Amino acid sequence: MRVVIVTESFPPDVNGVAHCALQTARHLVERGHDPVVVAPATAGDEPDAGAPCPVVRVPSLPLPGYPQVRVALPSRRLTAAIAAHRADVVHLASPFVLGVRGMAAAARSGLPAVAVYQTDLAGYARTYMGAGEAAAWRRIRSVHAAADLTLAPSGAALRDLREHGVPRVRLWPRGVDTVRFRPGARDERLRRALAPNGETVIGYVGRLAPEKQVELLAGACVLPGVRVVVVGDGPSRPGLEQALPGAVFLGRRTGDELARIFASLDVFVHTGPFETFCQTVQEAMASGVPVVAPAAGGPLDLVAHGRTGILVPPRDAAAVRDAVCSLAADPGLRAAYGTAGRAMVEGRTWAAVGDQLIGHYADVLAGRRTAVAA
Repeated sequence: MRVVIVTESFPPDVNGVAHCALQTARHLVERGHDPVVVAPATAGDEPDAGAPCPVVRVPSLPLPGYPQVRVALPSRRLTAAIAAHRADVVHLASPFVLGVRGMAAAARSGLPAVAVYQTDLAGYARTYMGAGEAAAWRRIRSVHAAADLTLAPSGAALRDLREHGVPRVRLWPRGVDTVRFRPGARDERLRRALAPNGETVIGYVGRLAPEKQVELLAGACVLPGVRVVVVGDGPSRPGLEQALPGAVFLGRRTGDELARIFASLDVFVHTGPFETFCQTVQEAMASGVPVVAPAAGGPLDLVAHGRTGILVPPRDAAAVRDAVCSLAADPGLRAAYGTAGRAMVEGRTWAAVGDQLIGHYADVLAGRRTAVAA
């Protein structure tokens, strides 16, 4: 099967869209399929030597106020890449700008398109503009209605899409690398460096941006015997360094180094309420670490409240603090939650969900053949 993956982001970018697109391309190659990736050019024009397949970069500009995010400019390279690859299906990863053009190019060529919903644009509109949620849903609906199939990463996302009139939606979750992210990666030397007085280590991993609401960790920072560790970067970092007294900011970390950090935490806390899935929660669970997360969006599918972690009301700083306090005070409970979390995700490999994706492609192609025959 020849697949063109049109993605708004791809490594070296570090975010959920980029990571999922990379894992999708890698799995397709491993299963004997032939993918090509089309993505915005990066700021430094880094080579794609580590990519599992060819990558076509289109010109892009940094998003104003958030230069880590690149927005693709109009380019003939996208249509040319789809034609040159003689694609069977076009995969649209979180279509917004480049993905919308990919959808149009697929339609002009008579090719089926599978759109993967990954970004809560309506939530972002509330965060950054204080309004515009209805307009965001109109945009989402218009984009995804043109696809042969839309794949939602969680039950909450599936319900949202259907309630807002998006047709032909099915569930497709995300995988996790249970070999890299594992309890055995725990590093006592790293723990001593982060918490030299034996503090309980509370960690956040992700973008440092307004929609992530990392400032909700402020109450945890002042708990006795607790050390908060923040991994990631973004436009909110300067303000968060002021808002989170005593927290350790490690910046962006990836690969095995990130896995060591995850496994060396005592508690993982995710604060953002706008996650369609929340991959970092799954990586923490794979690492054997109990999770505190908002009872909204993707974490509702991932965290079994009272068994693998604690779900708290969204945007509730006191609830975050109290959940951290209860887990910090009970090592036995942390161990039990961590063990249960690891057991829950052991079957959620990228190979398993990648095969599900190939099945979705096959269903779409079969549907097209049936429509033509009719």
